[in-house]
Amino acid sequence: MSHVLPVDKKQLRACLLCSLVKNASQFRANGCENCDDILRMRDYPERVSECTSSKFEGVIALMQPPESWVARWQRIDKFTRGVYAIRVYGRIPEDVEDDLERKGIVYRPRDGSVKD
Repeated sequence: MSHVLPVDKKQLRACLLCSLVKNASQFRANGCENCDDILRMRDYPERVSECTSSKFEGVIALMQPPESWVARWQRIDKFTRGVYAIRVYGRIPEDVEDDLERKGIVYRPRDGSVKD
């Protein structure tokens, strides 16, 4: 679990796809536990800066994702345990968005701009 929790408060970033919060060095070393098969951030520093953002609001410490109404509300109930941003500002790169579309996955920005 230590590879998912931020190890220090410096250089915190949030994944633009799932909003998981970790240090930049943790994203480089381990990628995103929820999205690495799509974003491929592990060992690619430039990909980390493209697919994560340092601009986010609030955090949620998620310990039991399937049982949390907050996780359902934030649409993170199927993700791994960890710390998540409530809102993340920025957009994923176009190539990633195209890849998601090809896989039939609808991209919803995590900044609150898309309403149900």
